[in-house]
Amino acid sequence: MTLNLAIMIPFLVAAIIPFIYKKLTRIHIGWFVFAVSLLLFIYLIRYVPSIANGETYINIVEWIPSIGINFTTYLDGLSMIFGLLITGIGALVILYSIYYFDLDEDLHSFYMYLLIFMGGMLGVVFSDNLMVLYLFWELTSISSFLLIAFWFHRKQSRYGAQKSFLITVGGGIAMLVGFIMLYVMTGTFSIQEILPLVSELPAHELFIPAMILILLGAFTKSAQFPFHIWLPDAMEAPTPVSAYLHSATMVKAGIYLVARFTPIFGGGEIWFWLVTGVGMVTMIWGSFNAIRQTDLKALLAYSTISQLGLIMSLFGMGSAALYYGYSADSVFYTQATFAALFHLVNHSTFKGALFMVIGIIDHEVGTRDIRKLGGLMAFMPVTFTIALIGSFSMAGLPLFNGFLSKEMFFTAVINISQLDIFSLNSLGVLFPVVAWIASVFTFIYSLIIVFKTFFGPYQEEKLEHEAAEPPIGMMISPGILAVLVVLIFFFPNVIGYYLLNPAMGSVYPGFGTTVDLGQNITAWHGFNTELWMTIGVVITGVILYLLLRYWKGIFKLFPDKWTFNTLYDYSLTQIESSSTAITKTYMTGVLRDYFLYIYIFFVGIIGITLFYTGAFSFDMSNDVPISIYEWIMVVVMMVAGIAILFAKSRLTAIVLNGVLGYSISVLFVLFRAPDLALTQIVVETITTVLFLLCFYFLPEWKKESNGVKTKTVNLLISISVGLTFVLVALSVQHNKLFETISGFFEDAYELAGGRNIVNAILGDFRALDTMLEVVVLLIAGIGVYSLIKLKAKKGGPNSEN
Repeated sequence: MTLNLAIMIPFLVAAIIPFIYKKLTRIHIGWFVFAVSLLLFIYLIRYVPSIANGETYINIVEWIPSIGINFTTYLDGLSMIFGLLITGIGALVILYSIYYFDLDEDLHSFYMYLLIFMGGMLGVVFSDNLMVLYLFWELTSISSFLLIAFWFHRKQSRYGAQKSFLITVGGGIAMLVGFIMLYVMTGTFSIQEILPLVSELPAHELFIPAMILILLGAFTKSAQFPFHIWLPDAMEAPTPVSAYLHSATMVKAGIYLVARFTPIFGGGEIWFWLVTGVGMVTMIWGSFNAIRQTDLKALLAYSTISQLGLIMSLFGMGSAALYYGYSADSVFYTQATFAALFHLVNHSTFKGALFMVIGIIDHEVGTRDIRKLGGLMAFMPVTFTIALIGSFSMAGLPLFNGFLSKEMFFTAVINISQLDIFSLNSLGVLFPVVAWIASVFTFIYSLIIVFKTFFGPYQEEKLEHEAAEPPIGMMISPGILAVLVVLIFFFPNVIGYYLLNPAMGSVYPGFGTTVDLGQNITAWHGFNTELWMTIGVVITGVILYLLLRYWKGIFKLFPDKWTFNTLYDYSLTQIESSSTAITKTYMTGVLRDYFLYIYIFFVGIIGITLFYTGAFSFDMSNDVPISIYEWIMVVVMMVAGIAILFAKSRLTAIVLNGVLGYSISVLFVLFRAPDLALTQIVVETITTVLFLLCFYFLPEWKKESNGVKTKTVNLLISISVGLTFVLVALSVQHNKLFETISGFFEDAYELAGGRNIVNAILGDFRALDTMLEVVVLLIAGIGVYSLIKLKAKKGGPNSEN
């Protein structure tokens, strides 16, 4: 099985789910989907030893080779990490969802969306072609929209889905423009083919615009400030969606993009400050806002924003190594990237476990409101243990994997602050300060999760259900993640050797041939600055947590009306009201007005432009003379056309319209095109019959009495349009800039095996166009069928008006 096929398997399974889910009466459809994800995970595991030895795999399937777009997959250390997270965490989330959802939910749709998302994410991380990467990138936005809006009867679910879609797709479009600019600079869509050209790119005028646009795509997808606002609202999605999309996969897509493009854009001051600065601001803003949340899921949302900012800033700091080139001196600064990759893995484990724990609490007691929770440790000891492990790992305490990567983070900010490049000799001192403050906030909200939820008085009267442990099946996935949190702490170099070190070679291609990028992870480094920073975080965090009620009023300094959410809502409202006002100016409901706009636009754009450019020119001296029969038919058509304007009944107007159609068929005969004449006769006959049938049921026709002004305008527009068409036709006929293509089609029999040229053109030469026209009709037919046959569900369990 090739990597291309592995990417397509989730899509193929998603396509057959609607046809098989009703037949799986004895087995939950989730088990079928779980097997798919697990098999893909096992398939990728097979490559880990060879990837660890420095091998890479590339597979090319030609798609549109004429413009350089091929379905090219590339497997290396960086894509391997993300591939294992997508399939591994995906399998655990699917297992968790089997016990989370009620059987009366629309499960087949859920798993279909989830598989489409999984395939899209695999396509993003394994695609080497920029256009294919973008295709999968937007596919993840569409599928995440469907997953977030899974409970579509909830107003907030629809709002959150729309918000995430608009922001991420907007960033994706910016990224697409950046990709096109990169193609203009390099002449290739292949990332691996771009890498050898990186030394030439900074001098190009499109280098910085392409960089900024690509970063916009990364920042919007990974919820970086100020685009972070979509992530908290996306928490209206079911918990399995949050655990998968918003902790381990979708929000990491932007991180992947930054890591993949670091060797292309990294080493420069703009990339360094944009990635590092945005990451730092996101980290401290997310951790600060997490403390004020009263909903556990919202708290985790802002926590995720903060952690994503941490990882993003580390990749930005690590890009400084490229400034020094491929030398031993630069290895010192690659530690930040190593910490980013390590925390990427750690975050997926402890945050995935925490999301599932919050889902368990909501599932069992019916609320996530911290103000209603407390004392759950006595009733849910296993859930408490997993929450404790996940929270303390997130807080960066020893015995948990988060401690190791957090210490590396402190090391990175200290090292970077000592650099004498990019103005770091003056601004670099802010890095350790911001990192330490954000870590204090992280410690505080980690304590809130543990102590506000599981300690204190048990408030049974505020809960919808009595607290109890969930079914054992729901505990397996978060339990496995909690075990991994502890195991990684004691055996970190297993991941370091097999996953992190190979990924370092992907972020710094070429370094491995000159310097050793491998790093050894240890838990104890003595009483160094990083450890004292951690001790300070713990002491300060405990004190601030105990005094929380005294200083929490500081959040009132940031009222809701001055937030980016308010700006987003206001912008949408203004856009909607403005578009409504503009639309009302031309959507009058009068068909004549719409034709008027079309004709004026046509005459203005075509007629005036062609006259201004001198394109209207023709010579009729060499034309074939017009025969008497042709003159007769033209006069008949003119008389019929003018007579329609004065017809006093619908029947008369229909007959005259038919005269026009049949006259054209006679002209086709005179021009020796009998096949077109027959087609015209058939179409005209059917059209006339349909007109007669439709008008038969219409009320009595009362002819409008238009004023002189309206009639004058109509006359001028009619003459202008007719004259423009005639002049365009004459100009086209007498100004042939290129050799006619008709000579090519005359060989239709030899080229396509068709004796009828028209049929050969429709069925062979422009077969793709014809097929797409049929597809459009098919889609329209499905839409009509859906409107007629399908009925919306009403009165759902959580429906809102």
